[in-house]
Amino acid sequence: MTQVIACIDGTDVSPAVCDYAAWASLRLTAPLEFLHVLDKSEYPTESNLSGNIGLGSRESLLDELAALDEQRGKLALEQGKLMLDAARQRAISQGIENPGSRQRHGNLVETLTEMERDIRLLVLGKHGSHLSQHIGSRLENVVRTLHRPILITTARFKTPERFMLAFDGSATTRKGVEMIASSPLLRDLPGHLVMVATDSAANREQLSGSQATLKQAGFDITTALVEGDVESVLCDYRSRHAIDLLIMGAYGHSVIRRFLVGSTTTSLIRNASVPILLLR
Repeated sequence: MTQVIACIDGTDVSPAVCDYAAWASLRLTAPLEFLHVLDKSEYPTESNLSGNIGLGSRESLLDELAALDEQRGKLALEQGKLMLDAARQRAISQGIENPGSRQRHGNLVETLTEMERDIRLLVLGKHGSHLSQHIGSRLENVVRTLHRPILITTARFKTPERFMLAFDGSATTRKGVEMIASSPLLRDLPGHLVMVATDSAANREQLSGSQATLKQAGFDITTALVEGDVESVLCDYRSRHAIDLLIMGAYGHSVIRRFLVGSTTTSLIRNASVPILLLR
């Protein structure tokens, strides 16, 4: 059974991850499970310190250091269990019936890859002051590896009231239109299709066709075809129309996705003040 999977790690963004995951679970009527992965690179199951220069003959010190690493790992596992319990209680208080929890000791990307078949929506948090480290290594690797929708949250939860799809006419964003139309996640929310491209008959036709698809599904959809710098146009439009959920395709070759993902991913997510739903 596919479900909403929310990754929590105890940072200050974890409450918002819980809340957005609960919101999505209720909208999708899908089960919710919280996941905590204890990175084996930071908390190895076994310590081998014999290679440390100058420590080879001091076995007692090596034993003490290994014991400290073991104790540190046990404490981290116990902290993770407490975080998962707290997340479950928070979700239950918001109307989620019997949310699940899972703790793993290993690699986040590998763990999610193993679970990918069961993921309907993955929810991850944007880490304020630690953004560069987390986005640059973990989150971007997750986005590149998984072929599931990923919701990247802000540090504070706000119930989404209107969404914007950064539309570029690609197969990914056309598929995104179909996903939005067929999913209850955004049902009854007004939406905007924004295309940053040359004002041409072909582009207008693409926008019109996608708008028709969403209108037929019952959505109130506004379209905009704007020429200019992608970053400036999207950010300005989002601000002027009070958009509180941004949707975009992840990876590809279009102008929008070269801007949105890749070398500028960290910058975009750092500056975004709304959650971002990445489509694959």
